[in-house]
Amino acid sequence: MSSPLVAPPVAKTKAMYCPNCGGPVEFRGFGHALTVVCPQCLSVLDASSPLLKIVQQAQDAQSRRTPQIPLGTRGTWLGTKWECIGFQTRGVEEEGVVYEWEEYLLFNPYAGFRYLTCYQGHWNWVAPVESLPERRTSGTRPAVYFEGNLYRHFSGAEAKTVFVLGEFPWRVKVDDTVVADDFVHPPLVMSSETTSDEVTWSLGTYTPGADIWKAFNLPGSAPKPIGVYLNQPSPFKGKVAGSWGIFGLMLMMLFVIAVGFAIVSHSETVLDEHYKYSTADRGEPSFVTKTFEISGRTANAELTISTNLTNNWAYFSLALINETTGDAFDFGREVSYYTGYDSDGSWSEGSQSSSATIPHVPPGRYYLRVEPEMEGSEQPPAKPAPASGARRLIPVKANTVYYEIVLKHGVTGFGWFLLAGFLLLIPPIISTIRAATFETRRWATSDYPPTSGGGD
Repeated sequence: MSSPLVAPPVAKTKAMYCPNCGGPVEFRGFGHALTVVCPQCLSVLDASSPLLKIVQQAQDAQSRRTPQIPLGTRGTWLGTKWECIGFQTRGVEEEGVVYEWEEYLLFNPYAGFRYLTCYQGHWNWVAPVESLPERRTSGTRPAVYFEGNLYRHFSGAEAKTVFVLGEFPWRVKVDDTVVADDFVHPPLVMSSETTSDEVTWSLGTYTPGADIWKAFNLPGSAPKPIGVYLNQPSPFKGKVAGSWGIFGLMLMMLFVIAVGFAIVSHSETVLDEHYKYSTADRGEPSFVTKTFEISGRTANAELTISTNLTNNWAYFSLALINETTGDAFDFGREVSYYTGYDSDGSWSEGSQSSSATIPHVPPGRYYLRVEPEMEGSEQPPAKPAPASGARRLIPVKANTVYYEIVLKHGVTGFGWFLLAGFLLLIPPIISTIRAATFETRRWATSDYPPTSGGGD
């Protein structure tokens, strides 16, 4: 016959009485407590002997803190039921300002002790670690390596116990001090506490306050966190790489579309003529070209002017005119090209050609009206370059230009594709800036603020 199932023992509290005020003191830690605090007078008591002894006289009533998780509260976390049996407030002082955080001691008779910490609405689930992390460096700062993750040093300071309540499995009293160091790998934080005779390590996991409230069935809602905490996970983690990946994919698709347009858009040369202009010529410089046919569909046209200009400029007023309707596309192009040499060698500026795109030109019969103008006087003879190395020009005739006008229809305009590519850049750039701003805010409160080159 099989033995009947035996239910595990139910955790019960026991009570003793404070030797200072006579009030009841409850024990919930199954004999693990070494220190207990009277909830009435706040005396710190030695719980290691049958008779409670006063370790520290009653704390100042004005120092009393009210825990957000009341002692005796039970909740289920990661499938295990925990009871809050201890509470303490600790703080560090920087430049005369004390920054405090809360620590809650949780107990399960089979799983042992765990902790919850809270600073300005930021919570961490903390567990002690058995093995020591490996000491390393990250750049110029200290770091530790633990279970496949590198934790970079965030800050170190002397932490002082400000207020205690409940029971603890170690000796604790107000004004106890330890040297605390935090090493971060969001959402994790490795913390060490160093005293004169030992170093203890713990691993914290950033936990939303709403999850704590739900697990322990606390009334109301969790206070909203303030600022960016040291191991708070970035809401932009993964989004930056994802946004740049989407940008790359969209840019590739845009390139394919542009190539497709270039393939299906068969450009046709509808005009290719050579001309000469001289400022010595008498009469009206403007003229019209021969009539030419533009067929097919409405599409972009591209006009290119190629010249033999050297050390001079020319401006061309142009109009593409529909012979039938009289509709005109007016535009102008300037061409300038200068070259010479100085003490550094030869140099050149500008170009001997220029192009313009005429959008949405419908089919029909057209002609061009051309009106050139340019520098009207001869260049002075070149002189030897002075010792200072100032530039000198190669002497050329400045009053005559030979030029060619080529007009093509059905040319693919890539301006819209360039604009689309620029617009695609906006989301990943914004995402990158926001992620960098978040990390700047995180490290601004560390021992390595970004202004000193320590932040990422």
